[in-house]
Amino acid sequence: MASTSARAATIFILILFSSSILQAQAKATTSDADAAAIRQVVANFVEAFNRHDAHAVSMCFAEDADFTNPQGIYKHGRKEIEGRFSSNFAGRLKHARRAVSVHRIRFLTPDIASVEIGWEMTGATTEDGTPIRLRKGVLAWVMTKQNGQWLVTVFHEPEFVVAPTK
Repeated sequence: MASTSARAATIFILILFSSSILQAQAKATTSDADAAAIRQVVANFVEAFNRHDAHAVSMCFAEDADFTNPQGIYKHGRKEIEGRFSSNFAGRLKHARRAVSVHRIRFLTPDIASVEIGWEMTGATTEDGTPIRLRKGVLAWVMTKQNGQWLVTVFHEPEFVVAPTK
């Protein structure tokens, strides 16, 4: 009898262990696919930004997104965000180009991710048209998966002080 109980316990442990491995693999696969989808949203944002397409930029955002730029200007909702980019692309960001590097994607839940993206920008000007030297910072995004699509829900854009080059 002890032999039957030991076999049953061993089988139970193997089933439990196998189930845990399968769940971990499924989660890793989902996380990998979701990370790739998030990276694609980042690429879409940068590509649209570099084309100065405010509408395409805004489509990376959730309908009820919150946006705060380095100057502390706050906008709520895709429509306001599109308006902000439209005015900037017509003015001080008319010739701006961005390059980015995704530093971190952290899944807080299967449908919520924190994304940290380093950025550099050239071609920006002041309101009076004076060129601004290289700008650098971080895009700190909270992204949510809505109807199977990852969207920026919270956008913060801290900017670093870049020391002038000699």
